Amino acid sequence: MLLGLNIFELTLPLTDPILRFLIILCIILFAPILLNKIRIPHLLGLIIAGAFIGPNGLHLMNRDSSIIIPGTTGLLYIMFLAGLEIDLADFRKNASKSVVFGAYTFIIPMILGTLGGLYLMGFSLPTSVLLASMFASHTLLAYPLVSKLGVAKNRAATITVGGTVITDTLALLVLAIIVGMTNGAMGWQFWIKISVSIVVFGALVLVGFPVISRWFFKRFEENISQYIFVLVMMYLGAVLAELAGIEGIIGAFLAGLALNRLIPHTSPLMNRIEFVGNAIFIPFFLIGVGMLIDFRAFIKDWETIKVAVFMTVTANVAKYSAAWLTQQTFRFNLDERQLIFGLSNAQAAATLAAVLVGYNIVLGQTETGEPIRLLSDAVLNGTILMILVTCTVASFAAQKGAKNIALQEQSEGSTETSEEPQERILIPLRNPETTEELVQLSLAIKSKNNRRGLYALTVINSLEADEAAERNARKVLEKAVTVAAATDTYMNQLLRYDQNVSSGITGIIREHKITDMILGLHQQQTLSDSFLGTLTEGILAKNNVTTLICKTIQPSATIRRYLVIIPEKAEEEIGFTLWLNRIRSLGKNTGAKLIFYGSPEVLQYARDMQRQQMIDCDFVTFTDWEDFLILSRDMKPNDGMIIIMSRKDHPSYNSNMNKIPHYLNKYFKQHNFILVFPMQSGVQEIGDANTTYPIVSTRPIETINEIGKTIRKLFRKKRRK
Repeated sequence: MLLGLNIFELTLPLTDPILRFLIILCIILFAPILLNKIRIPHLLGLIIAGAFIGPNGLHLMNRDSSIIIPGTTGLLYIMFLAGLEIDLADFRKNASKSVVFGAYTFIIPMILGTLGGLYLMGFSLPTSVLLASMFASHTLLAYPLVSKLGVAKNRAATITVGGTVITDTLALLVLAIIVGMTNGAMGWQFWIKISVSIVVFGALVLVGFPVISRWFFKRFEENISQYIFVLVMMYLGAVLAELAGIEGIIGAFLAGLALNRLIPHTSPLMNRIEFVGNAIFIPFFLIGVGMLIDFRAFIKDWETIKVAVFMTVTANVAKYSAAWLTQQTFRFNLDERQLIFGLSNAQAAATLAAVLVGYNIVLGQTETGEPIRLLSDAVLNGTILMILVTCTVASFAAQKGAKNIALQEQSEGSTETSEEPQERILIPLRNPETTEELVQLSLAIKSKNNRRGLYALTVINSLEADEAAERNARKVLEKAVTVAAATDTYMNQLLRYDQNVSSGITGIIREHKITDMILGLHQQQTLSDSFLGTLTEGILAKNNVTTLICKTIQPSATIRRYLVIIPEKAEEEIGFTLWLNRIRSLGKNTGAKLIFYGSPEVLQYARDMQRQQMIDCDFVTFTDWEDFLILSRDMKPNDGMIIIMSRKDHPSYNSNMNKIPHYLNKYFKQHNFILVFPMQSGVQEIGDANTTYPIVSTRPIETINEIGKTIRKLFRKKRRK
């Protein structure tokens, strides 16, 4: 009877860690589901659930270290993801707008808060200024919701994220100044110390972190190690920020910004970072915020209600005014204003830090021995109500604005792509060592409208088919599926028996209406004297699809720049815009800078694309392919090369392309490269009536065993005859 059946002691608050964690997980699982049915955002649902189980509700558990530690990680995660997911090219373009919004969302709350504190509430000047700084700061609480709806790269979201860093930094600087004033440490030493520490901190994170991270990602490709490393860098950024005298959330954001280019948005690592944060750490933070709410405080005395109403109204009015002014200044639409207001209205992180610091500063004592605090109990309780109300308003506003923007972008995207053929990317695979890089390249070049258009293929020679060949082919396909699944991308598996690899690939291209193909070269393999070898040349001769042939020396995520070499008259080829869009997607999804080399005519097309798509790129006039080696002077250790090729007798072909294999093998062998063969008129079209394909079988992987046995029997009979 007593064999460990030690029933939990159901005394409140609960102390058993297993039961506590079970309750938290149930809240994370069910609270959003239940509240979404009545259209309450899941972020708000978690906060309400935290208030319900917290010390001021049913008191199922205390807000102790088991909640605070993962909750702190969740807070850092929100800011880290904001820096990681931001579009750097768009961020740079809108930097001035972020500064304007940051000024609006800092100055307006500071003015309203200071004047209101002095003349409406009768607070002292230091208390009023500190209170105003709490209104000025905000937390990107609704950012996960906006990111989930796919509008995190919208210009309004980008501007808000940039403005958040500005206003939070200034608000926390005000906090440091107020603390220094109360401690009597406002001499010139204080200003020199804080200025130097912030500059050193910024340099360490923005310059040092990318160098360290690139070194790590080059040498350690194990998934768990890379994820733990990312967490280390996030926390290290937060710690360095605190050492510099500012809040850790600023350090987490800058750490995300520093790693932005090294973690492609389409990579498995990015998917893991988002998944763990949104599943565990961020919900812990929201539940912890809810545990601070004490509704009973508002029925104790009139002063608390008065302060709470003042703080809540001032915070909402100030943030809405900043969003409205930003909309009028930059002529944004109503949905973008709604998104800006929703992202910038929530008060949580920096607000909590400021109120707790101010509450703990004791200025003296009353005659009865009660401490006189810089921020009183009424302000502390009013802050909690302000957090609840602003988070509620922010969640609804951000959800509404983001949904409308997402619907608008979706309709525009469907209109743009309605006349284009459905994108289907084929990845012929043979070597397990190159499988992951080829799949990741396909993920980087695919468009956002491609949902199920990735195909992994292995071809088995029918004459050499045996169980070992099938087993090895299946392993390669399973690895491709695993890599794609890590990014929530569906990969179609194709295992084909054919007389040779070339005809097998050609048959698949025809049957599945493939639009793009990615081929790989093993790291130890070199380009042959016959250019790419008979196999690849045969595939290029028979198939008119955009074909990328790549060789990988270092992980593609660590590439800082791609030099894109374009021949003259490339713009006259029918496949010009197709491969240009693939290169654009590669730059946008990996964060690598694109440097286009070509004639003035072709560079003009690339400039038009840059203006429309907002990618980070430069343009260099280059027409002398006889002097191709001059490009080696521009190549840096972490650069890659993309060379646009051409088949013979086509407008963009020139004889110097025959020297490319020699140049790559001798002068660029330490660099990644991609050779692009575009669609060209006159090339034998897929499915030509005069073309015959010796197709034996192509079916899903589940039925391939029976097919293989049948084929082996057929060819054994032929050999006997």
